[in-house]
Amino acid sequence: MLRIDRRELRAGPVETDATVSADDPLLGGLALRLEGGLAVSGRLQQAGHGDYLWRGRLAGTARAECRRCLAEVPVAIAADVDVLFSADPDAGDDPSVYPIAEAATHVDVGEAVREELALAVPPYVLCRDDCAGLCPRCGADLNAGPCGCTPAEPN
Repeated sequence: MLRIDRRELRAGPVETDATVSADDPLLGGLALRLEGGLAVSGRLQQAGHGDYLWRGRLAGTARAECRRCLAEVPVAIAADVDVLFSADPDAGDDPSVYPIAEAATHVDVGEAVREELALAVPPYVLCRDDCAGLCPRCGADLNAGPCGCTPAEPN
């Protein structure tokens, strides 16, 4: 449940628990592949007139390519998230605040989940620290051993 009716918040904080599947349209266009789903949990609470604070946690595993040898590597996702949603028109200038319309009936934390997930996955992944990468001439995986190419001559 990533979309919360604002009327529910009158009684106090609302727990948010959901599993976002790997093929969910919310994740479309992200350069990552989830293994299984993404567990999303948190609590949304009112934080002033028209302001809502969501404190959440993202957990799961993605698959990425090693920057050097292009092998698939599992990447653990574990991120704590604090997000402010605000109906204040002046808050729209702050990139850390998600604007919502004053007349909105729901607070949708989905877009925040998408952005925080993109930030939680490292942009460059290595299969191991000493990855030898690929041969620049023949493309052989140098982690498996030397390729048959002759060494480059110095200029």
